[in-house]
Amino acid sequence: MKKATLIIILVLLAVAGFFGFKFYKKYYGSNVPKDDYVLIPHGSKFNQILDSIAPFVQNKSSFEEVAKDKNLDQHFKPGRYYFQKGASNTSLVNMIKAGNQTANSFRIGDFGDVYQMIGKVSRKTELDSLRFVNDLDKIAVEKGYKNAEDLKKYFFIDTYNFFWTVTPQEFFSKFDDQYQKFWNEERKNKEKQSGLTRDEIYALASIVYKESGGKPDEMKTIAGLYINRYKKGMKLQSDPTVIYAINKQTNFKEPIKRVFFKHLSTPSPYNTYANKGIPPGPICVVDKNSVDAVLNAENNNYIFMCADPSRLGYHKFTDNAEEHAINAKAYQDWLNSKNIK
Repeated sequence: MKKATLIIILVLLAVAGFFGFKFYKKYYGSNVPKDDYVLIPHGSKFNQILDSIAPFVQNKSSFEEVAKDKNLDQHFKPGRYYFQKGASNTSLVNMIKAGNQTANSFRIGDFGDVYQMIGKVSRKTELDSLRFVNDLDKIAVEKGYKNAEDLKKYFFIDTYNFFWTVTPQEFFSKFDDQYQKFWNEERKNKEKQSGLTRDEIYALASIVYKESGGKPDEMKTIAGLYINRYKKGMKLQSDPTVIYAINKQTNFKEPIKRVFFKHLSTPSPYNTYANKGIPPGPICVVDKNSVDAVLNAENNNYIFMCADPSRLGYHKFTDNAEEHAINAKAYQDWLNSKNIK
């Protein structure tokens, strides 16, 4: 009798252990074979969520059972979710229900215009570029501007994190906040002292950024030079403005490696060889260093600059036209020797 009772107990324990193991494996065992990201768009149906997740889990049916048990079919949040190798069904369901998505990294570079930038940025969001453009155009109009291109000064070159589900309004709001914080009282005072409008400051900052290649070493020197030319009533004659003028005409599809004489007459209000004064707006998205360089421009006498072939990325500065001619010839000879056209 005792033996029979022992056998029954052992059988019951075995059965309980079997089902307990199945329960644990279904809810808490590993079901993700490798690290990856899963996208769940707004408006998804439960079956669509399952189809999106199926390629990233080892056992779809066990995930579906846990998901239904935890009411994921009724409560979920769209997003870009990181499925970590070894994660359980329970952790995946809880993550999606809570909306704990993983942000995307966006690099805002020296884009020529806002539309070019949005074309790149929108690839990492749920929305297409047209929706982004239309909404940013509306934001610009609400701010009293013509279109999204006039928002260029709100963006700074840097790396930012946004969720895949970010809306255009949320996207811009981050840059608007950054812009307001950047223009503190100290910078506003320097803005007044400069005698330049904010649009002129950004236009000059974009020229400084392009001429310096984004390196801060020469930014203040370059800013001082262009302010000298502007105050003397001279044309700024900045090659990047010519390149920008051409790029605007070709929708940034014609790369210009070298500015030739034929390019200098390109009709555009941004072409500083064809027009006196500061361009009507920035020729690219800028970084904070270039704006600060204009606000804190070096007090120098330079009015000429030329790329230095002996120190690529840097320039030779002078206030002497003859010396500049020598520097320019040396650089042109170097370009010809490298067959850069």
